[in-house]
Amino acid sequence: MADISNVADLVGLAAGRGKDHPAFVDAATGSTLTWSQVDALTTAEARRLSSAGLLPGDRVVVRLPTSAQFCVAVFGALRAGCVVVPVSTGAAPRELAEIVADSGAKVLVGDGDGARIGDLLAGPRVDPAALDAEDRAAAPAATGRGGEDVAVLAYTSGTSGKPRGAMLSHRALLANVAQCAALRPAPVTAADRVLLALPLFHSYGLGPGLFQVAAAGATAVLLGRFDANDAVGAIERHRVTTLVGVPPMYQAMLQVGPERLREAFMTVRLLTSGAAPLSPSLLDAVERATSLPVFEGYGLTETSPVLTSTLVGGKPKPGSVGRPLPGIELRLVDSDGLPFAEDDEVTLPDDDAGLVCVRGANLFSGYWPDGAHGPDADGWFRTGDVGYLDSDGDLHLVDRAGDLIIVNGFNVYPHEVERVVAELPEVAEAAVVGVPDEATGEAVRAVLVLAAGAELTADAVREHCSRRLAKFKVPVTVEFVDVLPHSPTGKLVRRRLRQRG
Repeated sequence: MADISNVADLVGLAAGRGKDHPAFVDAATGSTLTWSQVDALTTAEARRLSSAGLLPGDRVVVRLPTSAQFCVAVFGALRAGCVVVPVSTGAAPRELAEIVADSGAKVLVGDGDGARIGDLLAGPRVDPAALDAEDRAAAPAATGRGGEDVAVLAYTSGTSGKPRGAMLSHRALLANVAQCAALRPAPVTAADRVLLALPLFHSYGLGPGLFQVAAAGATAVLLGRFDANDAVGAIERHRVTTLVGVPPMYQAMLQVGPERLREAFMTVRLLTSGAAPLSPSLLDAVERATSLPVFEGYGLTETSPVLTSTLVGGKPKPGSVGRPLPGIELRLVDSDGLPFAEDDEVTLPDDDAGLVCVRGANLFSGYWPDGAHGPDADGWFRTGDVGYLDSDGDLHLVDRAGDLIIVNGFNVYPHEVERVVAELPEVAEAAVVGVPDEATGEAVRAVLVLAAGAELTADAVREHCSRRLAKFKVPVTVEFVDVLPHSPTGKLVRRRLRQRG
């Protein structure tokens, strides 16, 4: 990959290598944009933002579904020197308002979820659909932004429940693109047609998905909303060669049936999975149905995001997320941050598990706005995950240092949901835990103690949460108990609640 500084330069390079090569294909309609068209639209969007008064470094909220519009909005904002703040289309109004206020965003691109939310933005709203295809004058003046400047402000819930913006620099994002591209077989090549059915606002869809496609000058087949039958149809119709997926997607596609899958997957060469653990049984079932292995990876929003992949070792390994990508260092440390000795024998996870600590050019610059809690002085960052290394050097994740719940690859922190549930006057105490779910990996369970004499239904709790939280954060099950389990020091013991099934 050429020596570039701004992520949006990936589009210009792709257009230079193959101006008429398809860039984005709408899976439903077949509508296609070439890389030269995307480059021109990116410039038009950058000029439009600049004309609206935005300056380099200003934050732009992008709230659009997986689509060519989303891609143009992101690359256009980056080319204008702005900072992209991707937000889920399913974010509740209050969540969107909190992100807007914290980031100081001036422009919202996409759906503001009503005028009330739009009024919170001190600036105009820009609609990529309104781009004039003839508005293709010279590119805007170079902003000089790139390298260590923040490109994406990706919000991820902290353990306190308050969303925190991870500052991802152009340097970090481009480094991870290069690290992924160095794998063999390459996850994406110029000849690939990559199915992107993931939400692109998520770091997994954005980095290994959109940015990797642009870096390779490949073709992205964009599916606005995942449906197993639609996805399989798109794979067959558009002759997809590579899938960037998550475990629930593969689980759902298995229901289509092995005969249909084998026929539809005739052109597919590579299946990858990330964002949530891939069970050995699901890995085996997909391979039996498609005759293709699934290569699993692991990463975090804060690491731009990919850290490890079984592609490094050349073959899937059930229960493992693989080895570090080229250019990434990984070690296990104890609770004091001290690394295990290199010659320590690793045999049993319970005896030799440690906190996963990483170092590399792909790491974030800390949390917005002051860079707090980023990599230490030596460049190391503790992920919060617990794992062990087997004799081949492959990483196995065995637990999480916190109580993170992963639903369809999206992070849910119990404190965030508990804070919302506690707003109900009938609730005396609330606890939220994750429980296994075949369809989504994990599901949110709320266990509540009601105030004396109070009455409350599970439906009322879910309705209250649905007005304040994204859909995947709303409790699937709600239980009422007389008392919650606590340690002798008064700390809630979530483990006992999870063990209740």
